[in-house]
Amino acid sequence: MRIRRKKWAKQELEEAKFYIDEPQVYRNKWQEQFAQNQPLHVEFGCGKGNFIATIASQHPEINYIAVDMIEAMLGLSKRNIEQAYLGQNPQNLLLIRANIERIFDVFGEKDIIDRIYINFCNPWPRGKHNKRRLTHTRQLENYKKFLKDDGEIYFKTDNDELFEATLEYLQKTGFQLIAQTYDLHNQPIFEENFQTEHEKMFSEQGIRIKALIAKSK
Repeated sequence: MRIRRKKWAKQELEEAKFYIDEPQVYRNKWQEQFAQNQPLHVEFGCGKGNFIATIASQHPEINYIAVDMIEAMLGLSKRNIEQAYLGQNPQNLLLIRANIERIFDVFGEKDIIDRIYINFCNPWPRGKHNKRRLTHTRQLENYKKFLKDDGEIYFKTDNDELFEATLEYLQKTGFQLIAQTYDLHNQPIFEENFQTEHEKMFSEQGIRIKALIAKSK
């Protein structure tokens, strides 16, 4: 998604206590950055932050990290998070700026992550760009380095081709497919489904949402 530059984003992010601009400093030390030692869930490509703001504010018993690399998106996420937390500084949520293609510079083997969320990522349909997909085999191999044994990936997309390719990527990298659906809203597989802005938009257009749960071995 292309988004216009937000002149206010840089200053607001710098002032937010839950925002980290240089996350590589905390590699292998992420649990220490939270008030409580709790299960850690991460969203890659948080966009405007509606999903992470909702799920994190409703689950204080879990720590969350939301990742994106676009300053304007992060600025919008920051505002949505503050709204969800009623203006209070979240104790179980961090917002970080990072390039997910180099995510192993940010998370290491000691950062034991219980779950990864990937929601409506760029499908990169051109063949030469497939390696940039957040579910591509080279990315999945990186995730396995810090995803705990039996850790989960929750994935949602509107794109049929990306979904089918992701099923193949997971098989090639040794992930176990736990559940899948080609119509999430009529065939739910999640105990809770917190919708993203993309999910609402695509659903209103009559596009079925594809989703899966995979587990590391």
